[in-house]
Amino acid sequence: MHMEQAPGQQDTDPLVEEFAAHLSDQRRLSAHTVRGYISDLTQLSEHTGGLARLSLAGLRTWLADLHAAGLSRSTLNRKTASARAFSTWAHQRGYLSEDPAVRLKSAPRGSHLPDVLQSGHVEDLTNGAQQMRMAYEKIKDEDLPGWAVAVRDEAMIELLYATGIRVSELAGLDREALDPAQRMVRVLGKGRKERMVPYGAPAQEALNRWITEARPVLEQPHSGEALFIGQRGARINVRVVRKVIDEALAGLGTTSARGPHALRHTAATHLLDGGADLRTVQEMLGHASLATTQIYTHVSVDRLTKAYAQAHPRA
Repeated sequence: MHMEQAPGQQDTDPLVEEFAAHLSDQRRLSAHTVRGYISDLTQLSEHTGGLARLSLAGLRTWLADLHAAGLSRSTLNRKTASARAFSTWAHQRGYLSEDPAVRLKSAPRGSHLPDVLQSGHVEDLTNGAQQMRMAYEKIKDEDLPGWAVAVRDEAMIELLYATGIRVSELAGLDREALDPAQRMVRVLGKGRKERMVPYGAPAQEALNRWITEARPVLEQPHSGEALFIGQRGARINVRVVRKVIDEALAGLGTTSARGPHALRHTAATHLLDGGADLRTVQEMLGHASLATTQIYTHVSVDRLTKAYAQAHPRA
């Protein structure tokens, strides 16, 4: 029997809790991903009066209400995927007599291609970070923490473009993940899968400056082995990284690309443009499916088509 709750208090559906434990312990998904599932399924549970009563009709009315509320196609697809994953698991465990989500359809994907920086944009971006660091070097004695942050930001920008890693992966790096001799970084990706990703000399130089000179300025006893740390010494927050990259890209004034993911898109596209094979780029980015990586071939073809139309006399 459902007990009344005090205002502002909310019970968690026990099936949501059990499924969350399954995602974390068995599928080894990240805490961030598990929180996303919990949020979606808690909302679904409230709509249906408990996930043990889940039905196809309930799923459809839930999604219809969300669509009417103006949620984006990508958000609706994510929530549909959450419901589908839970429904399959609950049916296999015997909590549901049938799998009601098996007949759900996702909203069709749009044709939007990821924003990609041109080579000139990347050069302007890295030069801008370098100039910011050099400007702080002139007042280093007056603002040592400010200089250290500028050095850190330059290193983060260089490493993100050099490797194409996700912002969450960058924030999770420890110092021991770097292999300077081989110029490789060990990355813990989705599903806690490790991969080795190479990086170049400019990133190595920026990292050396950060680790040997600037990081000790911000380091605190609680900094631990985190590679990148904030102004108070704690491991860098992904929101801080996003803000740094957003501001650096906005400063260019010549591109609509925003956020760390733009550097990931750019790294992948530039690798393919330079002749890297699709499997190599898949491994570098940590994509579970080659189909996910293939979007970057579309980006490259799109750029090629535009260049041809502009340059060829008989285009």
